Amino acid sequence: MSYLDDIAWNSDGLVPAIAQDAVTGRVLMVAWMNAEALQRSVAEQRAVYWSRSRQKLWRKGEESGHGQVIKELRLDCDNDVIVMQIEQLGGIACHTGRESCFYRVLDSGEWKTVDAVIKDPKDIYQ
Repeated sequence: MSYLDDIAWNSDGLVPAIAQDAVTGRVLMVAWMNAEALQRSVAEQRAVYWSRSRQKLWRKGEESGHGQVIKELRLDCDNDVIVMQIEQLGGIACHTGRESCFYRVLDSGEWKTVDAVIKDPKDIYQ
């Protein structure tokens, strides 16, 4: 039996994967993995996801250079969510050029941007 058999994949054969900074604990992003993405992530010790929009494997940082080195993988008690403790290369996880995809805070009924752009996405993606 493989570690893949322990995962409660959804009806599309996917599991959500949370990327969390291994040092600060900040949640940087959430993406999806299929079995092949998880296998490659484990083998390479770098985050590989399944892009639902492109319908293909996606190595984090393949375009931006902002890859994720995996330090630890954890599976939740229901076997349906993976948390990855990672080292975020370049300090940018979000395609908006921010450290984290979670850069807005609900304040008085409005979502307010609280994190600055580290690097303009036009300078990241060609």
